[in-house]
Amino acid sequence: MSTPLVFDRALVRRRLSRAMKEGYADFLLVRTVEDLEERLAAVLRPFPLALDVGTPTPFASEALMRSGRVEKVVRLSPSPEPGAIHGDEERLPFSGEQFDLAISLLALQGVNDLPGALIQIRRALKADGLFIGALLGGSTLTELRQAMTQAESELEGGVSPRVAPFADLRDIGGLLQRAGFALPVTDTDIVRVRYANAFALMRDLRRMGLTNALNDRRRTLLRRGTLLRAAEIYAERFAESDGRIPATFEIIWLSGWTPHESQQKPLKPGSAQMRLADALGGKNGATPTPREE
Repeated sequence: MSTPLVFDRALVRRRLSRAMKEGYADFLLVRTVEDLEERLAAVLRPFPLALDVGTPTPFASEALMRSGRVEKVVRLSPSPEPGAIHGDEERLPFSGEQFDLAISLLALQGVNDLPGALIQIRRALKADGLFIGALLGGSTLTELRQAMTQAESELEGGVSPRVAPFADLRDIGGLLQRAGFALPVTDTDIVRVRYANAFALMRDLRRMGLTNALNDRRRTLLRRGTLLRAAEIYAERFAESDGRIPATFEIIWLSGWTPHESQQKPLKPGSAQMRLADALGGKNGATPTPREE
């Protein structure tokens, strides 16, 4: 069965290259790199050779080198970049079992074949190698999606794809297992960013390379009246008491290890000695961090 081509991959890369030239909006990437550093700090082992799969800028690779636990990082960059391999996250140009660690931040949400990409990452890792990734999840830009849908329905009598579909947290763990990773772990971080209006949000999306690159997108420009109406609806439905609007970004974290005989085995069903809620201290989800624009 062929993989559905949801994204125009060539356009995804062109949009990201344009964002780099205009000045990449890195606030989400900075947050994920900081989170990555915390997650790696809990793993008490060195990673001599690491692979960075498609992270938009070198920031994550530089953080790995600063950690003192990584001797070398091979970076697969989605756009031409000095010292990096320019390539595609869906076609890794590496032979098997080379790397001790692989990371990918805010890149895999734009691939057509996520299971295939995860399989290639797993094959590039040595036995007992670690993969940590972060990608945008299903709640991302829910406010914008609702406003655009209503505006097009009102003024144009129909709806066209405008905001990309994002992965669902419930599916990611299964995808890791299908790709052959052991001990898969997933969690989510909800980030809400505040803007003066919808147009300020759209400018940031352009500067992150996240504008519409769907294969089924409408090829004609969005009508000015529809765009203005979408901004009105966004403000009417979601504006806070000070008039500013929130934009939701869901970051799904996923990690897994390539199988090795030394790894712990899962407990038998029913053998747990503590409730999950007790182990988590009763916490339910992450605390959002606002950002003003």
